[in-house]
Amino acid sequence: MDPAGNLRNDIETALLRQNLTAWQRTFLTDIHARLERSGGQARLSDKQWRKIFEILGRQNSVITQPPTIISGYPTRHRARRSFRLPLGRTGRRLKWRLERLVLGFLIVAAVAIAQQIFEFGSEQFQSAPATTLASQTQEFTVTDGDTVHVVGEAAGTRLVGFNTPEKFSPECEYERQQGERASARLRELVAHGSVQLTKVACACAPGTQGRAKCNHGRYCGTLTVDGKDVGSILISEGLAVPFVCGRTSCPPTPRPWCTG
Repeated sequence: MDPAGNLRNDIETALLRQNLTAWQRTFLTDIHARLERSGGQARLSDKQWRKIFEILGRQNSVITQPPTIISGYPTRHRARRSFRLPLGRTGRRLKWRLERLVLGFLIVAAVAIAQQIFEFGSEQFQSAPATTLASQTQEFTVTDGDTVHVVGEAAGTRLVGFNTPEKFSPECEYERQQGERASARLRELVAHGSVQLTKVACACAPGTQGRAKCNHGRYCGTLTVDGKDVGSILISEGLAVPFVCGRTSCPPTPRPWCTG
């Protein structure tokens, strides 16, 4: 098989035709000479290939990706055809709608996958016993006697195992005063000891962790100072009372400061 020889023969045949223009005859003669000089290794541009095919009788064919070297020339004249269906306004609109449909499907699928991952994580979190989930020293501020707020977190952390008087929504003046004392005492404890805040699972129904239905959206944790639970310290000092919850629920919050 000699692609260069085939092309030279085709050009020689075309040069015998009487209907060639002067430019076409000159162009084919030049290409033929280049093939002769290069020993069939001449490199031709896309435009030159298209002109060759046009002159050789393929002006009605649409040439896609013409060969750049002679080895790509077919042994028989058989130009490759590329048929394109004109879209028109209706076709373009349909294409646009299909693209938006695919995009919408991908977005819905991504959201569904993210939701499943979130729910799976929540179930895993809830299925763990009410023991340590993360144990590390964290920077936080004291909100009141039984609540702290870790820096950088959106919600506070409710310390479990005890309840202190309310200072923000007290039922009586005495409770407010005791609530202020409990807050001040907790600040004093964390300021003068080795502090360890440990996140634990809240006593909530499965799937509600981190939501308003579970502990008002707050986290839960234990706090120790020099290895001793701050709840035990506040209880021993009369600034808190025990408040022990079950696995998924808590009893009514004890608030004995305004009775009697």
